[in-house]
Amino acid sequence: MQLLDCNPEVDSLRHLLEAGASVNAPPDPCEQSPVHLAAGGGLACFLLWQLQAGADLNQQDVFGEAPLHKAAKVGSLECLSLLVASDAQIDLCNKNGQTAEDLAWSCGFPECAKFLTTIKCMQTIKSSEQSSRDHCVPVLRQKRSFGSVENTNGKRKCWWP
Repeated sequence: MQLLDCNPEVDSLRHLLEAGASVNAPPDPCEQSPVHLAAGGGLACFLLWQLQAGADLNQQDVFGEAPLHKAAKVGSLECLSLLVASDAQIDLCNKNGQTAEDLAWSCGFPECAKFLTTIKCMQTIKSSEQSSRDHCVPVLRQKRSFGSVENTNGKRKCWWP
């Protein structure tokens, strides 16, 4: 815990929690909630606790960044995994039009960017499969007598061998 105390985000998070801040309350002028600070600090254990306490994982701060953006900027694959597993919206854009995937690439975290790219592709495939199932119209098939003849015993017989 000594090592964590030198991180300013952990210190801010600790003060917020000690003061009884709500998990979704924007505590500072930048509207960063405790879940933003946990994700931005790469603190998966604090992030998990926040998510279990009902934190809004898609809440955006004044820069339009959600916790997913914060985790991508610091290269925390662990935090990204937690957020994605909790159904964070990976297509949210910040005020500069960047997704978390874009930030991971630009901040030099290709493993995080590839992870988010893979998740996005999987969600797109899943969504298109669901969409095609929802729009499928059942085709009613009708028996046709084309190419067959009734036998005397009532059974059909094909014209072709």
